[in-house]
Amino acid sequence: MGSNYLTEPLIFLVGTAFYLYILAIMLRFLLQSVRADFYNPISQFLVRATAPALNPLRRLIPSLRGIDLAAVVLMLALQILAVYLIFLIYYGQQPPAVGLLVESIGRLIGLLLNLYTILILIGVIVSWVNPTASHPGLNLLYQLIDPILRPLRNLLPNMGGLDLSPLFALILLHLVRMLVVYPMRGALPLPM
Repeated sequence: MGSNYLTEPLIFLVGTAFYLYILAIMLRFLLQSVRADFYNPISQFLVRATAPALNPLRRLIPSLRGIDLAAVVLMLALQILAVYLIFLIYYGQQPPAVGLLVESIGRLIGLLLNLYTILILIGVIVSWVNPTASHPGLNLLYQLIDPILRPLRNLLPNMGGLDLSPLFALILLHLVRMLVVYPMRGALPLPM
């Protein structure tokens, strides 16, 4: 099909709609994984927003050792559908199955890494600006990033009150992005 006046805006709308819903499912999955506060207003919003798609799937796909496999399957299915639609809109044909799967997994891993990068940066900025801030969103943020930063804090020597764990976490996240996501994201030639 190629590029015309409406192709790029349509791809943008499809990509954004899927991206936001996959992000909501991913946040719910991560909050469940770290056993974050279920009664937090943000948690409640995510539960309500994702329940219509996730609850029926949970009846078919059980959890495995505390991992919500239904959420993982739903994220992957939605990402595959998004990449499929974007490829179809842009090229006017179906993408190859292997490329579709590899690209979709790469995009999901990339979204996870981007999410953690943003969360860690927000945590660093908040610790500089107002370290005693109290907000329901900040409580969830710290519950999400603590499992990543805690092992690094244990490995790093005491720097006299200077916490370098966020810096090392960001370096590791970018390294994973370079080694895993970038090669996978080239599986299909997509405009975005």
